Amino acid sequence: MTLFNWLVADLPGARVLDLFAGTGVLGFEALSRNAAHATLVERDPAACALLTRHRDMLDADATITRAEAINWLAKQPPEKRWDVVFLDPPFSSPLLPAAIAETARHLSAQGVVYAEFDASFDLAAAAYSAGLVVAKASKAGAVRYGLLRTPDGTRS
Repeated sequence: MTLFNWLVADLPGARVLDLFAGTGVLGFEALSRNAAHATLVERDPAACALLTRHRDMLDADATITRAEAINWLAKQPPEKRWDVVFLDPPFSSPLLPAAIAETARHLSAQGVVYAEFDASFDLAAAAYSAGLVVAKASKAGAVRYGLLRTPDGTRS
């Protein structure tokens, strides 16, 4: 998967946030690639129950939180930081710009944000508004995805 090839240097020892966790595949995969801890936030109670079962079955170092993603993140203390953040909100929702902006406030100095979006979304504009830069971007069919970093954390 391109995403985890992009993140190979970022994951070992990382604190990971999977903000719209869904099935948790991104957070759990990060843990399998030596991330130190993952926080998975999901609003759906059935999905949270499944995430909890998977965490327990895998004996994974993960915190499962049932909450509205952006509201939950906005309530986190400013010193709470993550090294890798996954943003994959539903494509039909308007959540991604606000998620990028709020995530930027909680990103470690060398942190990275992975976002998935559709063709109508302007990733560069959302990144710029949040004080981030697009480090990498690609597409697979109708799905677009990109990696954002702080300007001083950019890697090639």
